[in-house]
Formats: sequence, structure tokens, C-alpha cells
Amino acid sequence: MIRERLADCVHCGFCLPSCPTYVLWQEEMDSPRGRIQLMEKTLDGTVTLSPSVVTHFDRCLGCMACLSSCPSGVHYDELIEATRATIEESVARPRGERLQRGVIFATLPHPRRMAVALRLARIGRALPTPGWLRPLLEAAPPWRPREQAPAELPAVGTARGRVAMLTGCAQRVLFGDVNAATARVLAATGHDVVAPRQGCCGALSAHAGRAAEAHRFTERLRSALAGVDTIVVNAAGCGSHLKEHGLPAIDVTEALDDAPLPELHALELRVAYQDSCHLRHAQRLPAAWRPVLERIPGLEIVEPAEQDVCCGSAGIYNVTQPAAARALGDRKAAHVLATGADALVSANPGCLVQVAQALGRARHPLPTLHPVELLDAAIRGVDARALVADARR
Repeated sequence: MIRERLADCVHCGFCLPSCPTYVLWQEEMDSPRGRIQLMEKTLDGTVTLSPSVVTHFDRCLGCMACLSSCPSGVHYDELIEATRATIEESVARPRGERLQRGVIFATLPHPRRMAVALRLARIGRALPTPGWLRPLLEAAPPWRPREQAPAELPAVGTARGRVAMLTGCAQRVLFGDVNAATARVLAATGHDVVAPRQGCCGALSAHAGRAAEAHRFTERLRSALAGVDTIVVNAAGCGSHLKEHGLPAIDVTEALDDAPLPELHALELRVAYQDSCHLRHAQRLPAAWRPVLERIPGLEIVEPAEQDVCCGSAGIYNVTQPAAARALGDRKAAHVLATGADALVSANPGCLVQVAQALGRARHPLPTLHPVELLDAAIRGVDARALVADARR
């Protein structure tokens, strides 16, 4: 299967301009085409998984921009995930990397542990810490959600159907208010919403090559949400993972496709809409939120330059590859600021954290919102100034 997928690549180079690491370094081995060549050579035995070769695979963000730009339909997503699984099974990483990844996966997929770790991160940043731990501490945002999604929320008016909502792991801890807004929007558009007790979907683990761990998380979620025909997801990376693994998942925008919206109140705001990579490329839903947001009176939507270039979040990438992630985040923040927007809007938790921190480094922190929060505010008649004042930065 892997050899067949590799043979699909004709080495045309259309992927190069869309690849963030190639854009940064202009290095062939840090492009999808170059990494595919390394995959071929490791399968043939002419190249081993040496530290330098593993580094080129580790530097891939898995943003899947190459999927959108490839004229040959190469399944690079499957190739990089399989390669990373092989690396995790067969390569002994340096001690610092093992410790770092061990801490990441002992905390992030587990909401209670993650909540405790976030409280300790502020203390940890003020103390001497080992180099491998510092990126994890610096990536921890100070945000705490004011609310969480209810376990059940009935439809407003006549019910159009029943849906389950993915509450996630990092999403629940950092963006519980986004989950609450999502539930209200779904209910307002005629959905009976349930959010049963659940855990991580496995996307973070799969992205990092921890295949067995990802499978366990995904199957537990499948069991937790059994009995529902549709799972609505508001985190683009999670939605992509669930779709790839055969769960009945749809993005919030897909749930709203044919749903009549209630009366929307004006929001006099100029927002920079940054498309999430996994919504734009992996799920093939480019600018999916734009037609929804355009229905809100008074809302002006602008798009930063280089929409196809990842912001540098990419799962755990901003921890394991902090220098590259910082460069991409700062690049994205500059494009956002160039729009003159009042707020940043993006549909993935990692993107919101990453770009918000880059805007902070640029000394121009902007209110940071998920698109569903704008729609929820317009439905409820929340004043734009109040919405911006309460937003995370």
C-alpha cells in the first residue's frame, strides 16, 4: 500500500510553494517531494532512519497544504502518518525528546491532567527548567473558559434531528466556551444536541505517529458516542481525524449548510479570518465559515495573506519544533496585523493559541475568537464591544 502511494508522486514540485518548511528554508528535503524521496529510499534500504533523516520527517507540520496543490492526488497524509508510526516504533529518540513527548501525551489528551498542568505552567515559567520542558511551558496559554457545553440542549422550535457534539480534550479545557457557543448555535438551528461524557479523539497521537495510542482513543470515543448518527465537530484537526477513521463526523459548517438561521443581530466588527489547515486542506472545506459569517449584518471579513501557509501550531509541533513554529507564527501574525482587523477568527484551537501568542510577541494582541462565537453572539444579540472585551487574547 505504501509503495503504491509513493508511486503516485511524479515529483513535479507543485507542492513546494505551499509547504511551510520549504517556504522557510528552501530545502528540498524539507518539502513533501523531498520527504517522499526519503520514504522511497528508506523502503529500498538505501537510506536508514538516521537522526538527520528523522529530523526532516519531524519538521513536517502535517498541514496537508500539499494535498490541495498536488495534481496527481498523492495521499501524503497517509504517507507521513505511516512514516511517523514507523519512526516511533523503531527509532530510539534522544532522552530529552522522549521525556518531552512523554509529558505531552501524559497530559494533553487527558483534560483533568491538562487543567492541572496549565495551572502549574505559570509557576514553572518562573523556575529553572530543562531545555526540553521550556517549549511546553511557553506554549501554555493563560485562558480559562467561563462555561462548558451542557450534556443536553433541546432544539429551539421544531427539531430537525439529534446530533452529538465532540467536546474534545484541549478544546474542553481551553475552549469550553466555544463548545457552549456551538451547542447554542446548533440548538438555535433546530438540532437536539447531546454532549455525553467522552475523551480525546486520538488526533494528537495519530499526528505524532503514536498509532496504537491513537487507535485506543478513537475506539473509546466511538463507543462513547455510539447510537448517534451525526457527530458535530468544531475543531478542524479533530474533525479531519474522525472522518478519516470512519466516524460519522461533520464540521459545524456542514451542520449549518441547509439549516435556516434565526434573525441575526449586527456585529460592527472587522475580523481577520484565518482558515484552518485541516478544514481547508484535509477536509477540503476551504473558507467554509466565510458564507456563514457573511450573513451577519455589519461584520466585515478580511483574509490575511498566505492563507495556504500553516501558522505553525500543527498539533504538538509548536512544542517539538519551537523555532520553526515561532517563525511561522510570527509570519502569520504580521499578515493578520496588515489587515487592520479588530479581531482574529479561526476554527481550530491550536491555530487560535499559536497566532494569539505571536500577536502578543508583536505587541499587538488582538481578541481571538472561533467563528461559531461570532454566530452565537449575532443570534443572542451580544454587543460587539462586549464580545471583543471578553475575548481571549
